[in-house]
Amino acid sequence: MSGGLETVGLDFRGANLSRGELQEAILIEACLQHVDLRKATLCRSNLEAADLSGADLSGADLVRANLDDALLRAARLDEADMAKSSLYGVDATGAGFRKARILGSSFLDIDLRGADLSDALLMENSFRAKIDDNTIVRGLNGALFGPAELCSGGTHCPLAGEDLERWINIRGGQVKVLRPRGPRVS
Repeated sequence: MSGGLETVGLDFRGANLSRGELQEAILIEACLQHVDLRKATLCRSNLEAADLSGADLSGADLVRANLDDALLRAARLDEADMAKSSLYGVDATGAGFRKARILGSSFLDIDLRGADLSDALLMENSFRAKIDDNTIVRGLNGALFGPAELCSGGTHCPLAGEDLERWINIRGGQVKVLRPRGPRVS
C-alpha cells in the first residue's frame, strides 16, 4: 500500500500490513484489530478513533500521527517511533510501549492501566494518564509533564510533580516530572 490512502471506517481486521508505506494515510474509524503493522510507516497519518486493539505496531513509524480517541487495548508498540504523536482520549490498557521513542508527544486522558512502558524514552511529553500498580515503568527514562491518576481498588488518587516522579522512579524508572511553563515575565 502506498501513502495517501483515504478511508473512513474500513475493516482491515487481521490483515498483514507489515512494512506498509502508509504515511499521511487517513484511516479514521478504521478497524485494525490484530493487524500486523510491524515496521509500517504511518508518519503524519490520521488514525483518529481507529480500533487497533491487539494490533502489532512494533517498530512502526508513528511520527506526528494522530491517534486521538483510538483503541489500543493490548496493542504492541514496542520500539515504535512516536515523536510528536497525539494520543488524546486513548484506551491503551494492557498495551506494550517497550523501548518506544515518545518524544514531545501528547498523552492526554490516556488509559495506561496495565501498560508496559519498559525502557521507553520520553522527552517533554504531556502526560495526563490513568495508571495502576500493573503499569510497568521499569527503565522508563526522560522527562514529562504530569499529572497522572493512580487507580487502585476502585479509588482514584491524583499524582503530580514529585509524587508522580517518586512513583515512577521507585518502580525502576528514571523520570523527571517537569513543572508547566508559565507565561514569561519581562
